[in-house]
Amino acid sequence: MYWILLTYILPILLFEATLFVPVQGSTQTFLNGPTPADDYHEDLAPNWRLDIPSHPNTTGRLVFETASSLLQHWPNTRYRNGHTIVPGIIRPGTLLYHGTFNSEIPDTPDWTATDPEHSLVFCRGSIEAGCWHLTLAATRPLRVLYFDGNSGAKIEGEAGGTMDSQDIIIWGEPRPDKAWNERERLDKLCAWGKQYELDGFVRQQMDFEVMICDFSAGLEVVSFANLASLRLAPPPFTENSTKDERLMLRAMEMLRASSWHHRYPGETRVQLDLSRLISFYDTSLFPSLISQRAGQERWDHRLLGLSVDDRTTLMSRLDEVLTAREQDNSDIDWITLLRVIIERHADRLELLQELLEEAKSTLDLTKLQQTAHTIQLELRVMVTAYALRIAVPPNASMLHEDWNSWAAPVFKECSIAHTAFMQSRLLTRLTPSERLLLGAVQETTREICRVVVGMWAEGVKTGFDIDLWIGARSEAPSITVTRMILDEWSTAINGLMAWLDWNIWVKCKPPCNSLERCHIPTWPFGFPHRVSEELMHEPSVLDRLTYSFQEANSTDWRRPQPKCIRRVHPYDGF
Repeated sequence: MYWILLTYILPILLFEATLFVPVQGSTQTFLNGPTPADDYHEDLAPNWRLDIPSHPNTTGRLVFETASSLLQHWPNTRYRNGHTIVPGIIRPGTLLYHGTFNSEIPDTPDWTATDPEHSLVFCRGSIEAGCWHLTLAATRPLRVLYFDGNSGAKIEGEAGGTMDSQDIIIWGEPRPDKAWNERERLDKLCAWGKQYELDGFVRQQMDFEVMICDFSAGLEVVSFANLASLRLAPPPFTENSTKDERLMLRAMEMLRASSWHHRYPGETRVQLDLSRLISFYDTSLFPSLISQRAGQERWDHRLLGLSVDDRTTLMSRLDEVLTAREQDNSDIDWITLLRVIIERHADRLELLQELLEEAKSTLDLTKLQQTAHTIQLELRVMVTAYALRIAVPPNASMLHEDWNSWAAPVFKECSIAHTAFMQSRLLTRLTPSERLLLGAVQETTREICRVVVGMWAEGVKTGFDIDLWIGARSEAPSITVTRMILDEWSTAINGLMAWLDWNIWVKCKPPCNSLERCHIPTWPFGFPHRVSEELMHEPSVLDRLTYSFQEANSTDWRRPQPKCIRRVHPYDGF
């Protein structure tokens, strides 16, 4: 009896209660009294028509996804060609690590890691002398600039693009031929950033790294430990030496450390200011890239073809955001807002997808109708907070081609729920970057609501929602009609989820067991890698790791897909 109450009766009572509450619109509208129905219909065509999807050239969803993925290892490994530059700070007391072969603190720009498991890979020296591992602490807020994507990966040729945004700043154009010119790149970035008092640059390599311009400014030595060097078998490489257990252990621990930052909140030791974000998906700033992306999958998005004028715009915007006072913004917590949208919809959309996929193999009419009612109930739950009392469907005798237009007020209310107040009350306080983020949220929620409300309205029309809209149809839909609607819904949900392309849905299926970790191909393991004759004779630890993990003719790195790998010895699955 209780399960009947919880499963069917309570949701219906709660939903019907919302339909008859005299609150219509936003909190501000409620305080001023009910809004006439006409207010909701005055702009329904074409802005709130359920049959008009977002334009294919819009980039709001891409701004949304990249902004919600900042400093997260998983999404930036999957889509390694970054399109976002964001100022940030590293707060006092934060530790940074630097591995080296000698006992001298760098007196020129150099690299540090946010995790010691990463810097230990570079702690190398002779067996007799050992290696040196430097731990530093920030003594004041360090001003940094973050490049998203796998921006520390050195990939040459046409497959490159990870360093495009850095190259454009210092060379005026992407230079994949300079993928390995890291010393020159760092020196030039620091020389350029000096005018803005930048202390360094944050990138994602195998894990996150901070490129420090001056080790004597804002940093203090915590320790400088002389550690035992990793013992490696001498070249030439052999079957035994390339699978050295200690080498693999260090590599796997580095991957373990990077996995700590796979998902939200990501690398929290760097704090970004999204009110000063610059996105190359901002078509108003960088129109020359629109045609360059046409017809391309996101894997292949590059900054090649950026016009001279757009490069000038970039440098001007960088000057603006790096000289702006940090308090000159709306104080909106954009990261939290983006997470709210994702958390509100990601799990429910995935559930709908799974229910619809399961329905494809259902042959029994009764079971199929039960599945349709279950899905309709899920849709009803998703629109409950937006189902205004004025949104009432016509009865069966009034069916016509535009029958679902009655649900347009629900579509609108759902779409603007998270942004109406900002649009009406905070718009003048938003920075250009915040206006971009606002537009990205609006575009994203609009398409989610268009699809979900459209499915719900179609379910009402078909008769799936008979508990709520008794009389919409006089008889239950046939198996043919039911199957057709469910197939249409499946196409709609799959299309929406592909359009959104949220990284939260990219995971190992089936889930990995307790001795495995879900892994996505990470540079340099398995990537084409240049190993010179000089390095072959005196290989660094990193070069040996790359050589060890690289698979002949592997192309997994081009379209990285998640897979389970063992996280304990013996390691396999790469």
